[in-house]
Amino acid sequence: MVLKSTSNRWVWILFRLSLTVVLILGVFGLFLWALGKNPLKAFQDTLRLNLLNPRGLSEVVVRMSPLLLTALGVAVPFRAGLINVGAEGQFLMGALLGTWAAFNIAGLPPALHLVLVLLAGMVGGGLWGAVPGALRALGWVNETITTLLLNYLAPLIVGYFVFGPWRAPELAMYPQTPELPVVPYFPVLPGTRLHLGFFLGLFFLGLYAYMTGRSRWGLELRAVGGNPEAARRLGMPVERWLLAAMVLGGALAGLAGVAEVVAIHGRLKMAVSPGYGFMGFLVNWLAFANPLGILIMSFLLAIIASSGFTLQITQRLPYAAVNVLMALILFVVLAKPFRQGVRR
Repeated sequence: MVLKSTSNRWVWILFRLSLTVVLILGVFGLFLWALGKNPLKAFQDTLRLNLLNPRGLSEVVVRMSPLLLTALGVAVPFRAGLINVGAEGQFLMGALLGTWAAFNIAGLPPALHLVLVLLAGMVGGGLWGAVPGALRALGWVNETITTLLLNYLAPLIVGYFVFGPWRAPELAMYPQTPELPVVPYFPVLPGTRLHLGFFLGLFFLGLYAYMTGRSRWGLELRAVGGNPEAARRLGMPVERWLLAAMVLGGALAGLAGVAEVVAIHGRLKMAVSPGYGFMGFLVNWLAFANPLGILIMSFLLAIIASSGFTLQITQRLPYAAVNVLMALILFVVLAKPFRQGVRR
């Protein structure tokens, strides 16, 4: 009976994910058709240049790497009943504190130095997530509001250091820091830009799947998210769980930020994120916080993001059209709970 129930649950999950993929591709096709482009030709070009081409596929996976971690940064609080809209700010603060560690920690073996830089990035994102987590645990402010507003504060703090004390004097026209000293030691697949961040994302995705599905920690987290009052009456420290979920989510988003700085840019700059935190939020909502769904949806949105450059050449489509498409997909996703509320 248990095996049958588990099998049915996975069939339903796969059906729901497949339906979501078809819906996204359908929205993509309609959007291209509305702009006067040929959707079938666009799909063909994307398949040929971004998936069947080894270099193109590696670039898709490169874009997928931060999406895995930022989506997990949203999924962990989501399991506790929290809506973390602040993965973008946590991403940037992880990049900032990781950059500080790269420049200020010296005299260590390269491998240890790199580990400390990555941990510093997690601390930066975790601290940024702790602020809304503490405010929610105390019952003062809803975390959706605080995480959203903190997204506007984080770029200003990063900008202060990039335009101010950390600015590289030889790059006056393009404000950014000097190259991080740990860049040569960060593992990157030869001939590509595929880096360690992708494998860290897979590791934490597997850990998330195990912890939420097979551990007491995951059970208590789901209990807090499902019915916090019942969990409180059972003796669970609900406020502590809320804070821990936001800190852990922020730490994962911060890890994505520091990995992106070290592996892709080599230095901290204002354009370090094209919106990975917001895209991670979208990935999680499309995936229903399911580990397999996060893997599939992050890959799918990475394809869409990578196809923007392809469609610029083959369809003469501005890259901003990809951002418009992401927004349309988000509206479709957010319409689901609205429809449920109307039916109730």
